[in-house]
Amino acid sequence: MTTPDSRYRPCVGVTLINAEGLVFVGRRKSKGDFDLVSDPHLWQMPQGGIDDGETPFEAALRELHEETNVESVEFVAEAPLWLSYDLPSNAKKRWSGKYIGQTQRWFALRFLGPDSEIDIHSPGGGKHKPEFDDWRWEKLTNLPDLIVPFKRQVYLDVVEAFKDFAAA
Repeated sequence: MTTPDSRYRPCVGVTLINAEGLVFVGRRKSKGDFDLVSDPHLWQMPQGGIDDGETPFEAALRELHEETNVESVEFVAEAPLWLSYDLPSNAKKRWSGKYIGQTQRWFALRFLGPDSEIDIHSPGGGKHKPEFDDWRWEKLTNLPDLIVPFKRQVYLDVVEAFKDFAAA
């Protein structure tokens, strides 16, 4: 898999859309000392790294399950471009200077299951550490105001890419 710039960690993001056209957002658990962001900017959609040998879509399905327990989905769309952001200087130590940020491939997926399938406290069937401490369904257009400021442009681009698939 080739990404646009090797200085950025290759990742995926998932816009999970329910039957009402609302999008899943989870409130991130604290990541430690460099995590200096407070509400309302603690919310994000599922995302994560791409493992060796994995396609971006495979990574999206895996990350979604590992963070939310969700498996009942269907493919809706893929954003046309890799979307990148730079980490703030106080967060770059997280990857020991290997990356200056992340580049992400985003997917829109339709959630086909009941809300009870979502389990952020014991995700992946209890095999994964929780990433979120709360979740809700939200309008896609509200998400750029809920994310950490350094990821805002990525979320604006995701809204533009998937606006036709989610409720206005």
